[in-house]
Amino acid sequence: MSELPHLLVTGSAGGLGRELVPRLRAAGYRVRSLDLAHPDGAEGDLVTGSVTDAAVVEGALEGVDAVVHLAGQSREAPWAQVLEANVQGLWTLFDACVRRGVAKVVYASSNHATGMTARAEGAELPADAELRPDTYYGWSKAAGESLARLFVERAGLDVVSVRIGTCFARPANVRGLSTWMSYDDCTRLLAAALDPRVRGWHSVWGISRNTRRWWSLAEGEAIGYHPQDDAEEFAAEVLAGADPDEVVDLVGGGFTTTPLGQPN
Repeated sequence: MSELPHLLVTGSAGGLGRELVPRLRAAGYRVRSLDLAHPDGAEGDLVTGSVTDAAVVEGALEGVDAVVHLAGQSREAPWAQVLEANVQGLWTLFDACVRRGVAKVVYASSNHATGMTARAEGAELPADAELRPDTYYGWSKAAGESLARLFVERAGLDVVSVRIGTCFARPANVRGLSTWMSYDDCTRLLAAALDPRVRGWHSVWGISRNTRRWWSLAEGEAIGYHPQDDAEEFAAEVLAGADPDEVVDLVGGGFTTTPLGQPN
């Protein structure tokens, strides 16, 4: 690839966006950032507004080659809030991409789209595992995957749906030893997904090369994602402070017992 694509990153001011935008820029991507507000001192090409505002989104797509869509509600919330942010916002983005001729979207889905799935010892769940959401939030991510597939097959978009496990600086608990993705590996995954040779629809798990992983890396490797980090580096410290009542038999963890619509 001779020139890296010009990116729009939605949700750039969120916890994950603040980590990924600098890494993407350091990797050579030109990045335009879209969010409801930007941190004090934020630099670069900034657009302020909501992904549910069609005019804002269409304007933000001007001159862009691809989108990394991180915006939306990231935890459980009341139905109307989840629907507006995660479904209406995603439709607005896809519709604007078609109008603007932006063909590639990397969609931040979630493991919670399959959260009610039982974890099988010794088996890795494939990235096309059955949709079994654990919350309104998880349902919205499952709905988003379905909507993405519609736009791939009817409008010709190229979409990589990343079912993110837990993406933080380090794993926070026992479950995280299986579900963790480092920020650097997340950047590697985005780079693979953004390669213009990756066409059509792809679903991949967003995890590092964790020794205790529950989910398959095969689908990510098929598009060029080769993670380098392993949560096992933190295992001794995490296990020493582990909560014996932590839910680990279902892949959605604690989300599987969160009351529907109650912020967690």
